[in-house]
Amino acid sequence: MARAMWKGAIQFGLVTIPVKLYLATESSYQVRFNMLHEKDLSRIQMKTWCPVDEAVISRSETVKGYEYAPDQYVVITDEDLEKVPLKTVRSIEIEQFTKVDPEDSNTRFVKQAYYLEPDKIGRKAFYLLKSVLADEGLTAICKVVIKDREALASLDPFADTMILTTLHWPDEIRSTKELDLPDEEPEYKPAELAMARQLVSAMTGEFDADAYHDEYRDALMKVIEAKVEGHAPAAPAPVEETGKLVDLMAALEASVKASKAARDAEKPVASGISRRRPSRPAHLGQGRRPRRNPVGRAEAGSSSSAIGRPGSTTTSGSRWTACSRAGRSQRVPRSIRRSAGWPSTSRTTRSNTSTSKG
Repeated sequence: MARAMWKGAIQFGLVTIPVKLYLATESSYQVRFNMLHEKDLSRIQMKTWCPVDEAVISRSETVKGYEYAPDQYVVITDEDLEKVPLKTVRSIEIEQFTKVDPEDSNTRFVKQAYYLEPDKIGRKAFYLLKSVLADEGLTAICKVVIKDREALASLDPFADTMILTTLHWPDEIRSTKELDLPDEEPEYKPAELAMARQLVSAMTGEFDADAYHDEYRDALMKVIEAKVEGHAPAAPAPVEETGKLVDLMAALEASVKASKAARDAEKPVASGISRRRPSRPAHLGQGRRPRRNPVGRAEAGSSSSAIGRPGSTTTSGSRWTACSRAGRSQRVPRSIRRSAGWPSTSRTTRSNTSTSKG
């Protein structure tokens, strides 16, 4: 069962909703390496060293300290942290509600996502807030203290709960002016713009996250498995250089063709196309059990009223011949045979026939 990493409450106005936070993502699937001593491949140990005593100390002998001047520290204890005069220490304080805007750059720089689980006594208020946010297309901007740091966050409906996404503070976001960008956008030819739109259209589709996986991890695990088995890892295929200047139109046209070819290869076979196997020549079936007649039960039942009647296009004799050739599994029901006056195929008849032959 998942373990809550934070307990507190959502606060807005005079409403309090007790909740728990759970990490919405995990990194346990990552391939992890250990540091080894190259000489004997023994795993090294990271120890806490005190340069004054020139000795290794345990973690229990350490405290938190803040350097307020060069080599001058003040100790901060857990009791000191509990006395921080902020309402957000144990609460998700909603500051305002705002319309969801994908173009808002302040909500694009996310840090971590957390699932919210309301306590039983606060479920009604929790889902009432979730419903209002979803109906009005709003997101809640809030502040919360997680791991001794106050974070700016957004609160949004997600599946059957809500998700809290911590954001970077505005002064943490670097400006794009530090980049070497042109003052004006380049001019495009109409043909280039049309071809680019055609390429984007050919690659447009519904996003399915399950269709993607970490290919680097799979390739890395193959290298590790080869080393474990004592084999040399296979050399990767050479990568084409992309730094060369190419004709933009030619590259777009080639990309469109490649994208269309890839889509055509993924298309399923049309439902109207027959998937029956080609008929086998008559001589290939000699000496083998005859193939079953493709007369279904429904067809036999629907034709029963016409069998053996005057003017019927299918006589009882011809129908009996066809069914006897089809094998035991395709016999017409006994009631139909009796109504049509077909020869009896009971065990008694067959045993009498075998007796007479003997």
